[in-house]
Amino acid sequence: MKQVEATKPTRGRPSRRPQILAAAEALIRTQGLTRATTRAIADQAGCSEAAIYVHFENRLQLLLAVLEESLPDMLVPLHALEQSIGKSTPQRNLGKALRAIFTFHERVIPMLCGLFADPELLTAYRHSLATRNKGPHGAISRLQKYIAAEQKLQRIDKSLDAQTAATTLMANSFFKAFQTQFFDEPQPSSASFKKIVAAAIGKS
Repeated sequence: MKQVEATKPTRGRPSRRPQILAAAEALIRTQGLTRATTRAIADQAGCSEAAIYVHFENRLQLLLAVLEESLPDMLVPLHALEQSIGKSTPQRNLGKALRAIFTFHERVIPMLCGLFADPELLTAYRHSLATRNKGPHGAISRLQKYIAAEQKLQRIDKSLDAQTAATTLMANSFFKAFQTQFFDEPQPSSASFKKIVAAAIGKS
């Protein structure tokens, strides 16, 4: 399967791609994946179905692009984490990263859960992640590297298993986001994220 790519917009006209992606995500979040048809997405975006196919070859590529659109929510803060080694405190640095990871999870969980109702899209998304070496393991690896780097600086206990701590942070974020969405609960407080970090790496 080809990677998701946007085709060039018609010369002289602004691209409708951002509006189409936003419309598709809004429909998935509010009405579910099965109701996010190209016709419904076009109506939501205020364009024709033909306009969708200017940017996406088919519905699968459009929906894959929606899922991938949210990745910067998590990747940017994780990149910043690498620049935070030895600065501030590990607890604060990981707290900021955890908040960003939670924001990403909260955004994508409604879409990810919907994938199980669409086996074709689920298979395509798995393939897309595998061919580009993307997925939860990437974020866990970045967290692990940061924790290991802080251990070398003796700012985190060296006896801690960095991979387990990184996985614990990721798992807690995902569960918190699922819980918030499923039970329509308020977002976790800053104190909650501090407790999660403390449980994963210890207190300062």
